Amino acid sequence: MIQVCSQCGTRWNVRDRRRVWCPRCHGTLLAPSGPELGAEWSALSAGQATGPGGVGAAPAGAGRTPPRLPPGYRWIAVRPGAAPPARGRKRHLGPTPYYQSIPRWGLVEHFEAPEVQQVAPRSGPSAAMLRATLIATMVVLGVAALVHLVRYALLIINRSVLLNKVVAFGATWLGVLVSVVALFMVVATVVVLTNWLIARRATAFAYHGREDSRRLWALRAGCLVPLVNLFWAPVFVIELAGVEERLTWLRRPIVVWWIVWVFSTAVSLFSIATSFTQDSQGIADNTVTTIVAYLLAVAALVLVMKVVFGFERQPVERQVTRWVIVRDEDAAATDTDEAPKAEKQTEPEPEPAAEVESQGQNPAA
Repeated sequence: MIQVCSQCGTRWNVRDRRRVWCPRCHGTLLAPSGPELGAEWSALSAGQATGPGGVGAAPAGAGRTPPRLPPGYRWIAVRPGAAPPARGRKRHLGPTPYYQSIPRWGLVEHFEAPEVQQVAPRSGPSAAMLRATLIATMVVLGVAALVHLVRYALLIINRSVLLNKVVAFGATWLGVLVSVVALFMVVATVVVLTNWLIARRATAFAYHGREDSRRLWALRAGCLVPLVNLFWAPVFVIELAGVEERLTWLRRPIVVWWIVWVFSTAVSLFSIATSFTQDSQGIADNTVTTIVAYLLAVAALVLVMKVVFGFERQPVERQVTRWVIVRDEDAAATDTDEAPKAEKQTEPEPEPAAEVESQGQNPAA
């Protein structure tokens, strides 16, 4: 028996028991419009029991034909037992959230910064100052060499032609002026390089947790005192390269700079010693020596610039590490000892291969 809910229109199979309330919406169930299934089936059963020839016999085939349903109803298959549970109504979730800005709530990952070893702040001259000082000094030395080259050309011309007093005066005193400026620039460059070396050594030793083995006064005296700096300044630079573990790459530039610097100093001292001569040939020879001295000084500055920026190319806190494949001597010795023993051992004979098919039988299809 099926009853229809008057409120939600759901058809309920109430079987042989009439119900009043809808299990889903608790509305009123309409009365079934057809005859009760219990009475009809009981009549059919009684007719079958009487037999085909009895008084209450049912028509032929009545037991096999189901009862006819009223219009608008149909048979449905339901599981046995109680009615299915009522479906719960969907809860209203409200309007879609809208944010004026990106929400900042949620899970936040905190990354601990790696411990960085404290490096002493840099107190020496910057790389830009070093570059500017060295380039300016090289330009002044190059101009001084050019002026003395012009002076030498005028000396050659003066052997056959008398020069104008203004030209001779300008050539003489212009050379003196350029030489004085070059001397001051060289002194300034030496002071700047000394300050850089002291600051770089302090930073390198502080990074490795050590104290500088040289006193401050010893560093300044070894770099600023003439002739003494020829021996001690390169030693200080080599020590710095050893502390920073860069001696392998900087040894050759340091040695070349050291040699050129010694030759430049020797030629400069020789030109100063021969500058007091009065004869024309001596003045010409001294002019040539001065030109060579200025050119060697420029070469020494170029080389020292290469050495300095070999250090400045990489900070102190970034050490250079190169991984090189090294042969394991212990493993090599072990292999050498075991080689004769392996030769004495006889190789095992190979096992015969297993037969795929049994003898006297046909292969499987």
